[in-house]
Amino acid sequence: MGAFYFISARTDMIDDVMPLEKETAILTARWEIASKHLDRKVAIDTYVPAGLTQGQLPSLLLINDGQNMDELGLVEMLGSLLEDGRIHPVVCVGIHAGEERKMEYGTAAVPDYMGRGAKAELYTLFVFEELLPFVRKKLDIPQFKEKTFAGFSLGGLSALDIVWAHPHEFTKVGVFSGALWWRSIDQDDPNYDDDQHRIMHQLVREGEYAYWLKFFFETGTLDETNDRNNNGIIDSIDDTVSLMEELARKGYDRDRDMVYLELANGRHDVETWAIAMPVFLEWAFGRGRKG
Repeated sequence: MGAFYFISARTDMIDDVMPLEKETAILTARWEIASKHLDRKVAIDTYVPAGLTQGQLPSLLLINDGQNMDELGLVEMLGSLLEDGRIHPVVCVGIHAGEERKMEYGTAAVPDYMGRGAKAELYTLFVFEELLPFVRKKLDIPQFKEKTFAGFSLGGLSALDIVWAHPHEFTKVGVFSGALWWRSIDQDDPNYDDDQHRIMHQLVREGEYAYWLKFFFETGTLDETNDRNNNGIIDSIDDTVSLMEELARKGYDRDRDMVYLELANGRHDVETWAIAMPVFLEWAFGRGRKG
């Protein structure tokens, strides 16, 4: 079932830039974008390798729920991996979630059965029409080697949905404890069926194969306790593995195109995702990887 790892865990735009506090090999700054699509100011944090030279072509990593990156330890993580020569230069952009997170994240084509994700299409437009032009202009990097999107929980579903719907814009996606249960009818409805009503699974089933896309999935064995089909496997793991099976049926190779990281005792929290993130960064941007 793919490359598996099991680890024991313990546009009007505001020009004012607000430096973040920490100083490392990573240059950090906080910006605000006055988004017309979302009708709110969106804070973003940028993380740029200090040694980036003029004309150098770094990769770009967009991260949903960017407000949690300090708790995640992203600055130190990136600095260590770059200083050790374990990853190629990558610019990270942490996108802060707003008060309507459950409306802006989700699947753009189909809201869930409670109407959540109704603004996911607007969030997608924000990413392409406001965020990316802003980042290119402010960082003076007109082009990136490749673009990757990552997110946690519902933010992971959002990242996957955006990448899947716009494969020519991205090469990889990272989904940490993804809300892949996202469904079109209530699971308590007598007509509910996993194969028919999990939205992201259905979108993959109906979508087109893009040979260059790569997928990273992380779950924790203590992500949740729900087991709706009583098969002894928690839903977050079940939903993730079955989505990988959908990708395999679509044509993606389990070993070449997908990685599944399962953390023993890993929970649905930032502490667990901080353990998984360096694995993801080396997979996505590592100097030893092919492609």
